[in-house]
Amino acid sequence: MGKIRVLLVEDSSVAINIYEKMLSSSRHIEVIGKASNGKEGLDLVSRLNPDVICTDLQMPQMDGLEFTRQVMANSPTPILVLSNAVQKSDVDNIYEVMKAGAVDVMAKPQTALGGDTESMQNELEVKLRVLATKKVKAIPLR
Repeated sequence: MGKIRVLLVEDSSVAINIYEKMLSSSRHIEVIGKASNGKEGLDLVSRLNPDVICTDLQMPQMDGLEFTRQVMANSPTPILVLSNAVQKSDVDNIYEVMKAGAVDVMAKPQTALGGDTESMQNELEVKLRVLATKKVKAIPLR
């Protein structure tokens, strides 16, 4: 199998740069596109056909929840929600994104607070490698 083709959908350019840097050091993963909101992300999904999508939840124009719903209805792809809004205490947010079709969630790294970027990088790579093996079914919009 070739590299896992990942699309990043995130409105923070700082976060996008961190994720891209983390993922580009992996020999298993290739970042094939970046979008700053769900609307841009949808355009890229149809053009790039990624193996896995990482999306934030809180974004302008189209948030990660609506983006996840649209992707799962039109181009089912494994989605990892990577957001500050999916901490262990954010049960409602986690429930909603999983119901919408996300396969997994991961809290954003708190690297600015002296977080361990290497363990975050390893966790992210493992999650993406697992997600790339998953087949997801379309979830019609209600």
